[in-house]
Amino acid sequence: MDIKEFIEHFAEQFDELNSELTPETNFRQLEEWSSLVALLVITMVDEEYGIVLPPEEMRKTNTIQELFDLVQSKL
Repeated sequence: MDIKEFIEHFAEQFDELNSELTPETNFRQLEEWSSLVALLVITMVDEEYGIVLPPEEMRKTNTIQELFDLVQSKL
């Protein structure tokens, strides 16, 4: 798994995204971010990487890089 692939999967969880995502993107500040998207991201991580990501652990992340690092630490 690499960060570029992770960002692509992450971006697919949004119906519409008006921002370009980078590892440094604070996804919580995206206009399109919502609790529904958070659930979709948790589901995507489970389906794509086989990782059950507890919501309380995800809440500790702010950037895509932090989320990627969390997922990678569980692989």
